[in-house]
Amino acid sequence: MPETPIKVGLIGFGFAGRTFHAPIIHGVEGLNLAAILQRHGDDAAPAYPGVRVVRSLPEMLAIDSTSLIVVATPNDSHASIARECLAAGRDVVIDKPFALTHAEASEVAKVAEQRGRLLSVYQNRRWDGDFKTLQKLIASEELGRIVTYESHFDRFRPARRPGAWREESGPGTGVLFDLGPHLIDQALVLFGTPDAISADVRLERNGAAADDAFDIILYYPSLRAHLRATMLASRPGPHFVVHGTRGSYIKFGLDPQEDALKRGEKPRAGQSKGSADWGKEPTEAWGTLTLGAVGSPTDRGIPAHASEERRVPTEAGDYRGYYENVRDAILGKAALAVTPAAALCVMRVIELAQQSSRERRVVDYTDDSTKP
Repeated sequence: MPETPIKVGLIGFGFAGRTFHAPIIHGVEGLNLAAILQRHGDDAAPAYPGVRVVRSLPEMLAIDSTSLIVVATPNDSHASIARECLAAGRDVVIDKPFALTHAEASEVAKVAEQRGRLLSVYQNRRWDGDFKTLQKLIASEELGRIVTYESHFDRFRPARRPGAWREESGPGTGVLFDLGPHLIDQALVLFGTPDAISADVRLERNGAAADDAFDIILYYPSLRAHLRATMLASRPGPHFVVHGTRGSYIKFGLDPQEDALKRGEKPRAGQSKGSADWGKEPTEAWGTLTLGAVGSPTDRGIPAHASEERRVPTEAGDYRGYYENVRDAILGKAALAVTPAAALCVMRVIELAQQSSRERRVVDYTDDSTKP
């Protein structure tokens, strides 16, 4: 670890900043949460004693020692704040989504390149334990060639939350911008950019003001990736369903880190990864791997010994891995995991999903009609 920690300024102490950024940054060796910009409210100071609290962006940028700025503000302000921080010579992490449009995100990436600064988007769910487990399972080729991939983000929230800006009508609101970047990024990590996209982005709940459900299909030559989210799943389905030429993997339940962070639990700096009290799933939450066929031994002439079913231990998840990578990239010790190019691909898919839903057609990934 560097003798002098990298000082971090966090802009925004709402749900994202308070829950997903501050405790993770605080738990990473070599990073020092030095300042928090909280425009309204007074809960940052008691939550992080000794961390300087400021009220404006100029006041934050006047702290010369903060070399890494994290933007965790409402979605419609991500691009403008990031550009100003990059222009001020800071490295920048932006909470997902990158921006409101692909063009806007491209402008931010261009500023970062011109200034020679690190720029990344907080795709923390690459460090979900079940996703890490699935990555290794697919890489092992135990499932054979993957033909169908489904990723669900099911919740049951039948009424809008009062005062929740993500559920109001406006730029960057709705579940596509909230959960879409996670599901899209994971699919792109696994399978790369698709050939084409189709989507249905919609409002399902009574009184909904912003989209609260979507179905997206990513088309690959011999694979279909189905990405789904809804706020009206009183009994959530599986989180992952993956079918291959040799077998299937089905996983229920979400990574436990989000619920732990919501309860106020925090990973500690120096706490070993996979330790008993962070990111581990109980055995009953592990996914099931099925190889061969399940059913009567005489079905289609398949012998009884052709079927095998077992539980797959879920790796411990750890969102600190994201910020550890950012730290190491700044220090020149590692390649950046979530690059601007990867984040731009996610924005491209979001825009094409919007277009597909609006026009009710399959859209080629190379279709330039969404560009201004």
